[in-house]
Amino acid sequence: MPPRTICWGKKVSSIAAIGGTRHELTFADGSATTSDLLVGADGAWSNVRGLLSKSKPEYVGTSFVETYLYDADMRHPAAAEAVGGGALFALAPGQGIFAHREAGNVIHAYIALNRPAAWFAGLDFSAATAAAKIAAEFDGWAPALTALITNSETTPVLRMLHALPTGHRWKRVPGVTLVGDAAHLAPPAGEGANLAMLDGAELASAIATHPDATEAALAAYEAAMFPRSESAAADAHQTLALCLDDGTPFRLIEFFTNALASDRPAQP
Repeated sequence: MPPRTICWGKKVSSIAAIGGTRHELTFADGSATTSDLLVGADGAWSNVRGLLSKSKPEYVGTSFVETYLYDADMRHPAAAEAVGGGALFALAPGQGIFAHREAGNVIHAYIALNRPAAWFAGLDFSAATAAAKIAAEFDGWAPALTALITNSETTPVLRMLHALPTGHRWKRVPGVTLVGDAAHLAPPAGEGANLAMLDGAELASAIATHPDATEAALAAYEAAMFPRSESAAADAHQTLALCLDDGTPFRLIEFFTNALASDRPAQP
């Protein structure tokens, strides 16, 4: 690509419309640039979104705490055996442990709790007491599972789940659009990165199809993206509910059972 196509280390601090389709972007280092087409791919807390929508992500009532075990089979054999060779879901109403294998004999876990934001605000994640407090919420669970919390070899990281309204949309604003979480932030359900890449591909295709009509390209892209992202967001909220609501784990087991049954060929 031509020099300066990508500029690293540029954090946007403010954006202003300057007429027509043009916008001026000011960066944290004091530099600035202008755009004819501005695409906000700046994630959950997008600065670009404010040009299009007043919606802001809201806490969904669930947080994940991220942990890692290294050299798991040798150093943490009980936890490694519990996780197995792929992924583990250990769930109860309002709480759960999700863990999976990664390259290099690493186990990566997300400890899920349905708690108010204030509950997590009272924890000091720079101290060992945070892991102990979270592990206490799983009192009575198998030690091989709670070891995924208490034996973490990294400082536990809090991941509070936020989402935009399901069906988040905006009116066409000249010269600007959004892709990925900036456009349709939802709870994690395995589709976020896929949707972001599809958004980018479809936006590029729309621009290529309308090389002399950028506004028509943006309108075409958004017309397809809005219903797709609304459906995906609804599914993401349903997935989170299946995992952590009062019916878990039985509703989730039923969901997987029905999905497997639908994939089986019909019996003669």
